[in-house]
Order: sequence, then structure tokens, then C-alpha cells
Amino acid sequence: MPTHMIEWPPSGRVEGERTTRMDDEQGYVAFYTQSYRRIVSELFLVTGQLWEAEELAQEAFLRAADHWDTVRRYDLPDAWVRRVALNLASTARRRARRGAVALLRLQAGQSEVPGIDVNRIEIVRALRQLPLGYRSVLALHYLLERSVLEIADELGLPESTVKTRLVRGRRRLAQLLGPEEGNLR
Repeated sequence: MPTHMIEWPPSGRVEGERTTRMDDEQGYVAFYTQSYRRIVSELFLVTGQLWEAEELAQEAFLRAADHWDTVRRYDLPDAWVRRVALNLASTARRRARRGAVALLRLQAGQSEVPGIDVNRIEIVRALRQLPLGYRSVLALHYLLERSVLEIADELGLPESTVKTRLVRGRRRLAQLLGPEEGNLR
């Protein structure tokens, strides 16, 4: 015979809270199911790497699950997930850049570092050469057809910053692509 009894519902919790938690979980699952592929596709346009886009999306969705009580109340919870993923991408880029600089310092005077084999279409190659800020606004504006106002809201930037990044990003992209391919309008 057990020496203690299991109490249901657990102390301090009422039946209505359990139902609410179940509804929240179902809401998150529905949100994840409806948004995951779209978020990964959008991140792919920014990163140029499917594996990286998937990894960023998964981490951002995990964070959304941790904060679902708050995130579910937003008008656009997918914008929150996308913003988190872009922040993660930015952090990863900085970390990779620091690592590459450290590696180059270690290998200075040793053997030459082999080049990276990039077999991509020209636009993706050119986009990957741009800073993440330019790449993000160009992908959101031209590839996902977001307005300047929508991009500003989504990325938490002033509209003037988005416009500046679009102009500078287009100029840099035109330089990278050459005169014929660089005509973005």
C-alpha cells in the first residue's frame, strides 16, 4: 500500500488552468504547423543556406514556445519568431567572423587557407556578400514583397533606416552583379 496519495488536480492548480494550458499548447502547435515552412523559406532567402535557415527557425520557435504566453498575444507572432531568428543569424555571423579572424591569425605564415566552393546562382552569391542588415531588408522587400513600413515594424527599425539599407544594398548588389544583372527596381 502506498504511503502517500497523489492529488489531482495538483495542489494550487484548478481544473480550468489545466484546460487553458492545453489550449495554449494546441495553439502553439497550430501556429508552428502553419508558420514553420514559411519562416524557413524566408530565412533561406536571407542566409542562402537551407540548413542554416532550418536551424535558426528551430531555435526561434523553441524560444517562442518558452514565451508562448506572451508571444501568442502579439498581432503577428510569426514576426516575433522571424526577428528572433534574424538576431540569432546576426550573432552567429559575428561569432563566425571572429572565429575566422582568429583562425587566420593562427595560420598566418603557414599554409594558405583553401577557398570556399560556392555553387549558387549569382543573386544568392551576391546577397551573401552583403552585410546581414542589407540582405535582410532586400530579401524582405524584393523577394517577400514587404513594404518599407512592414519591414520597419518587423525588424524594429525606423523607416529611414530601412530606406537607407535598401538604397545602399541595391547599389552594392549592382556592383557585385555587374551592369546587366544589377538593375533592381
